[in-house]
This record gives sequence, structure tokens and C-alpha cells, in this order.
Amino acid sequence: MSELINNRFKEHLSVTSKTLIECQDQIIEVANTLTETLKSGKKILICGNGGSAADAQHFAAELVSSFSKDIKRRGLPAIALTTDSSILTAFSNDFGFEGVFARQVNALGSEGDCLVALSTSGNSKNCLLALEEAKSKKMKTISLLGQGGKMKNLSDYSICIPSSNTQYIQEMHILAYHIISELIEKNLFK
Repeated sequence: MSELINNRFKEHLSVTSKTLIECQDQIIEVANTLTETLKSGKKILICGNGGSAADAQHFAAELVSSFSKDIKRRGLPAIALTTDSSILTAFSNDFGFEGVFARQVNALGSEGDCLVALSTSGNSKNCLLALEEAKSKKMKTISLLGQGGKMKNLSDYSICIPSSNTQYIQEMHILAYHIISELIEKNLFK
């Protein structure tokens, strides 16, 4: 057991180091883009599946609630498209799961808003369709991905984690959106 634990920590640290080197500029770019979105009075929509659905909710919570206890601030308009079970199940039952996020982007998104899509593969069909819908509404598009996939080409900005291992990609997504949340707060409130 100790060997497995040691190996996981070593692998995590290796991916963390590579992510710092390869993704630092993209993290800053995404933080600045989201800051500008919020400064202009627009909102952020966030989607993903499975663990990435949980991450969409977590990221939205950091923005709406507060990331830093040291900064007293208003809530920021961020909506996780993964949270309304009635919308998710009604639309999926009637029309199929592939369009469930695109439908919400169609209903809730406006020009100048931003869609953030999370996917370890970068090929989640419902996220791809959501990005296409966001583009048609002249929204900015951001993806947090593994090594790329089709979503990268549909995104104005992307953070591609240098790993093919889902657990490490998700761990780096959490680190990235935590840093992004902190940068947004510093940009807007300090």
C-alpha cells in the first residue's frame, strides 16, 4: 500500500510540475477573460459530465460564494448547468442527453457571456454542442481539458493538462479553477 501511495503522489507531482510549465499562461488568460466577462456585467455558465459535473458546480460555488475569506465581496454570476435535475432529466428523456447543455446555453446565455466546459477527454458530445451553441450566441468559450480533443478547436481559450490519466487531469482542473477564482477576486476586488 505504501508503494501505491508513494507512486500516486510522485505521479501527481510530476503532472503538477508539467502543468505549471505548460499551462501558466493559459490560466492567466482564462482568469483575465472571465474577469472581463464579469466586469462587463455578463455571466459565466459552466458544464461537464461525471467528475467534471462536480467540478462545474464547485467552480460556480467559488464564484457565487467566495473563494478567499479575506475579501468581502458580492456574489459573482456563475451557473453550473449540471445542477437542475428537472431540466437534465426532462430534456434528456424527451430529446436525448447530447443536447442537454446546449439547450440551457440557448435559454440562459447571452452575447458577451462565457461558457466554461470541462472534459478530461475533450470529446464529450454534450459539451461540444454547448460550445457550438455558445459560439452561435457570440459568447466567449473556454475549455478545461486533458490533452485536447475536439473541444479545443471550439474554444476561444483552453487549458490542456499534460496527462492522459483522468484522475490527474481532474486534480489539475481543480487547481486551475481555484487559481482562476483567486485571480478573479484579486482583479475585481483588490
